[in-house]
Amino acid sequence: MSRIAARKSLGQHFLADDNILGVIERLAELDAADVVLEVGPGLGALTRRLADRVAHVHAVELDRSLEPHLAGLAARPNVSLVWGDALRLDLAALSPAAGKLVANLPYNVATPIVAESLGGLPSLELWCVMVQREVADRFFALPSTKAYGAVSVLVQLAARRTGFHPVSRSVFRPQPNVDSALVAFRRVGLPERFDDVRRVVEGAFGHRRKTLANALSLSGVATRERAVQALEAIGHDPAVRAEALQPAEFVALELALR
Repeated sequence: MSRIAARKSLGQHFLADDNILGVIERLAELDAADVVLEVGPGLGALTRRLADRVAHVHAVELDRSLEPHLAGLAARPNVSLVWGDALRLDLAALSPAAGKLVANLPYNVATPIVAESLGGLPSLELWCVMVQREVADRFFALPSTKAYGAVSVLVQLAARRTGFHPVSRSVFRPQPNVDSALVAFRRVGLPERFDDVRRVVEGAFGHRRKTLANALSLSGVATRERAVQALEAIGHDPAVRAEALQPAEFVALELALR
């Protein structure tokens, strides 16, 4: 079969090192009964590893040019190959429902896929994802740091980190121009009205250079007056910025804004 070039426009970087597959297997805590969702199987190296070890794999791929490389996997009884955009497909309708997301995520959609899956895929209990190093750092960044943002808050409200592994550029073909990392985290729960909390969080970080009250107003989440009242109700000066709040304080803020 002819070689295929990764498409940078889709954020593709194919895994080309069997050793990293062992690290993924360990951090993903794979079990024979697992149902796994994989987004971006690429040439299928990780898909094969998963299919040999778990009950079922849902592999979601956008790039139809990879079909010849995945045909053998699609013929396996415990692999469902799904063609389409993972951000547009109804992944919650997949059967059997996935309990783990294990993937070398395409760089250009890694953050939204993780953010959407927190509330949109309630069956997921564990994530083990390969992402750019700076994205991995954002997931569990501390408040008042440069990396801390909306995705940090959302991930930390839903999960706790269980593993982290820096990854050499040499494990990919083509080699990316950025560092990567594997990060694993397990669900610990989800706040009530998570979609409303997410709207507040994303609105709060939508204008990082503004005070939180102004950011919420500019984002259309609440009037400035209402935002000031809510911030005072949870014990914060209205001039505070979003990055100063702990994840749990955004839940309290959403409650105060009702």
